[in-house]
Amino acid sequence: MCRSKIARLSKKYIYGLGIITLFGFGLIGTLIIVYFHKGSLAGSFSHGLHWLIQLLVGLAYGSVAAYLAWHVIHMAFMDPVRNFFATFFKGLSLNIPEVLFLSFCAGVGEEILFRAAIQPYLGIWVTSIIFIAMHGYLNPMNWRISVYGGFMVLLSSGLGYLFDHVGLVSAMSAHFIFDVILLAGLLKDKNETDPGTDDGSAAPMWPDNNSAG
Repeated sequence: MCRSKIARLSKKYIYGLGIITLFGFGLIGTLIIVYFHKGSLAGSFSHGLHWLIQLLVGLAYGSVAAYLAWHVIHMAFMDPVRNFFATFFKGLSLNIPEVLFLSFCAGVGEEILFRAAIQPYLGIWVTSIIFIAMHGYLNPMNWRISVYGGFMVLLSSGLGYLFDHVGLVSAMSAHFIFDVILLAGLLKDKNETDPGTDDGSAAPMWPDNNSAG
């Protein structure tokens, strides 16, 4: 298959993944809220502080979390994990609008499902473990990626506390900016290194069921 066809398939994958995450996860979360919580999606958004405060707190938390994740994944013993994620994302050729699109879809769809719908039943920590495991970062066969996954559980629990004490918009904005920063870092690394050389970057919070070897 020629490179242009692969690129087109990659773009279809990107947009398909984003749409499924936003509307699929969002719909499942909304149904849980309506039929099990006996509430409404609007009610989930009305919980918490003023939306502007939520937005600012979320952006601040997500930025700090992304900074920490970036440094964890760049530790020397994490080289195999870093190279795995670099290889995975290299073929997608993401641009900035696509980074924003994917980050928005993940931030909104996943937080509706996991924070607004599931967390009230399972609690912050169990929900965070399930959330990170779904992304493929808790792998008993690979201790390096599990170390990163354990760190991501801590960061994910922060989203849970944001939802409980600040509001859903805060969790969404934190998730969004976390993914934006890490994916933008990936693009920067890719542009600054030789195309044939694997370079590393941290992994964002959107689904990937593969694991580093």
